[in-house]
Amino acid sequence: MKRPLFLPPQGYRQRRLRDVARLLPVMALFLIFLPMLWGEETSDLRQTGSDGIYLFLVWLFLIVAAAIIARRLSDEADAVKPAPPPPVKGPR
Repeated sequence: MKRPLFLPPQGYRQRRLRDVARLLPVMALFLIFLPMLWGEETSDLRQTGSDGIYLFLVWLFLIVAAAIIARRLSDEADAVKPAPPPPVKGPR
């Protein structure tokens, strides 16, 4: 039996969303450690105010991104989920 060349769109989208969900923690680590690379080479002083605002915005972005991904994954899982079988009535 020949397998189709392309996946159905719903299954493909759900797999890509799962991939994004797996990459979100890696992206979070990169974005959180990024301010360490911004420091000036000539000085040990850091501008903690701008770093704090940046980290808060990254944190907020990660929360929103995780919520959107989780909602889309749960919506697609509900759409793909088959209906439960009817209850079996036994003798009483």
